[in-house]
Amino acid sequence: MLSLDSPKWSELKHAYGFASDIPALLRQLESLPSSEGNDEPWFSLWSALAHQGDVYPASFAAVPYVVNAISKSPLKAGFTYFQFPAWVEICRKKNSVPIPEELEADYFIALKQLPQLVAEASGREWDDTFLACALSVIAAAKGFHNIAEAVLEIDSEVADGL
Repeated sequence: MLSLDSPKWSELKHAYGFASDIPALLRQLESLPSSEGNDEPWFSLWSALAHQGDVYPASFAAVPYVVNAISKSPLKAGFTYFQFPAWVEICRKKNSVPIPEELEADYFIALKQLPQLVAEASGREWDDTFLACALSVIAAAKGFHNIAEAVLEIDSEVADGL
């Protein structure tokens, strides 16, 4: 993974410019903070790295850190921890966003870990939101971007109407 101390973050872009602010936000994920509503650091991470369906070079550098946070405690990580890498991959594919070559290997290694982390989270309580994120991240990690996006739109109410 790109070191959080690397000066490269100051060269990577996100929605608001250069990503020199992202390492401090990613460091906060080590303690698996809540991802509800506008809680930080998630509000700032989503705003900068997955802004209105757009993803950026810094998004690809951040995904391995999010996956690493999940790996510390898949039973505790909130749904957003799973949703974020799924959404980055969905947007990457949908918008044909290239991954910087130096970030590509770590990004795809992180994606490959996600199905196992979902399996490890199977012992927790799931609601329909977590279920949708878990299914979506598996689909995205396996290359089914259109299904990954569709699954995020489904909740119990929608499913009842099918």
